[in-house]
Amino acid sequence: MHGNEVSGRVFLVYLAETLLKNYDTNPYIRKMLDTTRIHLMPSMNPDGYERAIEGDDSGVRGRGNAVGQDLNRNFPPRFPEMVSRENSKTQPETAAVMRWTKSIPFVLSANLHGGTAIVNYPFDDAPVNRLRIRRNYSPAPDNELFVRLAYSYARAHKRMWKPGPRCLNPQLELSGDPQSGIVNGAEWYIVSGGMQDWNYVHTNCMELTVEINCVKFPPKSRLKMLWDENKYALLHYITQIHNAIHGLVYDAATRAPIIGATVGIDSTSKIVSSFDHGEYWRLANIGNYTVTVDHPDYLSVTKEVEITRDRRSAQLDFALTRVGDPVPTESEPSPNQAEPVPDPDSATTSSLVTIVVLPLISLLLLR
Repeated sequence: MHGNEVSGRVFLVYLAETLLKNYDTNPYIRKMLDTTRIHLMPSMNPDGYERAIEGDDSGVRGRGNAVGQDLNRNFPPRFPEMVSRENSKTQPETAAVMRWTKSIPFVLSANLHGGTAIVNYPFDDAPVNRLRIRRNYSPAPDNELFVRLAYSYARAHKRMWKPGPRCLNPQLELSGDPQSGIVNGAEWYIVSGGMQDWNYVHTNCMELTVEINCVKFPPKSRLKMLWDENKYALLHYITQIHNAIHGLVYDAATRAPIIGATVGIDSTSKIVSSFDHGEYWRLANIGNYTVTVDHPDYLSVTKEVEITRDRRSAQLDFALTRVGDPVPTESEPSPNQAEPVPDPDSATTSSLVTIVVLPLISLLLLR
């Protein structure tokens, strides 16, 4: 996303190589690839990268796109009062990513940046005047889930989870930088028009911003060390996709998939929608949930489910009765009994995770 923050661009190529070369010999990676659809986008800002300079640890050359636009300020903001020069006109790169993330039922993603070593979780913005307030804790409705997801990456990193300075080079530390491995975005500093907030509000996807390295464009000699710090964290983060309530939504009479049904686990947190094959995934922490599925053409159905340490992935299918149709009696197949047979080639058989490289600067003075 920021062309001068280059580590993530390289690491996604390394990640692809690691997954492909170890598929036949590593059971962990084989299972991951057999059960997960993984999309990798190494660069959202190739024009900025072309202008960036190797060895740059704090500059802004190459941060923006070809017209100097900061793409992580360019998504539509949550609040009308936060519209600014940076997000009033959508750039082609931003529009392409928005179409992409709405066309595929992504469940989990990360955008990778450089400038410090920390995981930033939504919300990045808050309904405030940025001239008066530069930071304000702004938790999303799924705050506890985001905290766990953020810590899952930080804890799998060699040093990101440890309290204290974020950077190996003390000269790159700023006084406003957090001293722990995860942070709420707006509590750090307010960003309006960022990608992670837009994804959370407008798609099925939960997204984090990962600052993977304090040097924006590290020299080649440092890449091996930095990759070793992040490779297991990236792999572990992908596995979080499977800690979800998931299943199929279908017509009780015809067994046809229902597209666009909404799936909620309470009255306040994120609602996801069923996709082309009636499939849905809803990431969830350990706990008890009341899951309700709605569609304007069907009667709502509610079920209870428990997510435990031993059952982190729970399948919950829903058979909906069309409004006006007779409701199935006790003697007829219930939604729990009449489970559709999934197409092995369809999206119902695998979860989705995106690791999107959007190198975003995390230095307080520049972000």
